[in-house]
Amino acid sequence: MKVIKTHKTFKSVILIFMIMILGSGISSCSKKTIFKTSSVVPAARGDVKVKKDNNNNYKIEMKISYIAEPERLNPPMKTYVVWLTSEENNPVNIGQIIGTNKLHVKFETVSAIKPKRIFVTAEQEATTQYPSNMIVLESDKL
Repeated sequence: MKVIKTHKTFKSVILIFMIMILGSGISSCSKKTIFKTSSVVPAARGDVKVKKDNNNNYKIEMKISYIAEPERLNPPMKTYVVWLTSEENNPVNIGQIIGTNKLHVKFETVSAIKPKRIFVTAEQEATTQYPSNMIVLESDKL
């Protein structure tokens, strides 16, 4: 009788251990980083999540709050551009955040490049190949 009880306890401990391992594995797949604020748009807040998908691409999800319309900046701009830097530190334009009068903005994209850092700049053109010095939001190393 005592052997059966010990066996059930052992199974329970193993089951709890397996659940903890699986839970920690799932939560570590997606990394959430809070953006640092800047003097360009001090009220802007946000975070970015980077998750590797089944195709070895990186899904990038951003949520931004309290970002001013780019036309209200000094000097006025036309759009916000999201940039990714890789291990080579070359900034890559990965998309545009369209100016809005809403307080909350979402941005999602997929990249084959592993991001080291993500930042948002105010720009005159969405297709620009080089970031301006008007950095609105910036992540630490991802």
